[in-house]
Amino acid sequence: MKEGRVHITVKADSFPLAEVFTISRGSRTEAQVLTVEVTEDGHTGRGECVPYARYGETLDSVAADISGLVPSDRAALQEALAAGAARNAVDCALWDLEAKRLGRRAWEIAGLPAPGPEITAFTLSLAEPEVMEAAARRHAHRPLLKIKLGTPDDMPRLEAVRRGAPRARIIVDANEGWTAEVYADLAPHLVRLGVALVEQPLPAGEDAALIGMERPVPVCADESCHDRASLPGLKGKYDVVNIKLDKTGGLTEALALREAARAEGFGVMVGCMVGSSLAMAPAVLVAQGAVVTDLDGPLLLAQDRDHALQFDTEGVHPPSAALWG
Repeated sequence: MKEGRVHITVKADSFPLAEVFTISRGSRTEAQVLTVEVTEDGHTGRGECVPYARYGETLDSVAADISGLVPSDRAALQEALAAGAARNAVDCALWDLEAKRLGRRAWEIAGLPAPGPEITAFTLSLAEPEVMEAAARRHAHRPLLKIKLGTPDDMPRLEAVRRGAPRARIIVDANEGWTAEVYADLAPHLVRLGVALVEQPLPAGEDAALIGMERPVPVCADESCHDRASLPGLKGKYDVVNIKLDKTGGLTEALALREAARAEGFGVMVGCMVGSSLAMAPAVLVAQGAVVTDLDGPLLLAQDRDHALQFDTEGVHPPSAALWG
């Protein structure tokens, strides 16, 4: 693309959630996202990001980062913006724009095999044990449940979810909510209850305590892993890394992080913020062959975008060209 021929627009969108979504840091009733459109010569590419307060992002600050930006290509964008939500939305829009200009799918342009469906986790919000047990019963037919935890008294919640969904595969996300002592106490029970993976048990700034600590189930870095620069600091602490496009700053870095992480011996999980199908669409490409796919954002919405991703017993399917890429 040549400078001067590219036009970028940024718009705030809101999608109501089907239920209140709660993690250890708070609750929400809607997904607030930014939709970015990049237009060149009659073609328009779209991307979506979810600004995240945990990383100091707001709708206004991210929109300001994007405003006036004229990236000549994806490589220039990596230099123009740091990893984060702003770069993610623009990067994914540029991928979509190139796919439309060339009449090809994004995975072809990236040199990837044609993607297929991937089984995705379905998230149960943090709540009182009886509420979580009821939710687990409603969703016990799903093959993979993700439990939001992160309090000093999570054992009753774990027990309740396992009672409600005795056959489902379970992963746990503490969202930095445990101390080293709480995690050490819970770890044997994670094994007993058949938990397959635990995400970010300790705060990112305190995860050195994981070095040398027994990890009876795989431990996944989420808030501790953003892009390839994060990898050296994860050795000896984590077994898996959670790749989210809003952390990596887009599909370009996400694909590079996936390859680098695997080369370093880490398993790969692909996750998401709570957003629409447009945000999940490029992540489906990254999720191919992942240890865990967690792209359930659209399943948590009361209303999604047109041409939404398809979810069925095979999992989340790759996007149609009408949605993205």
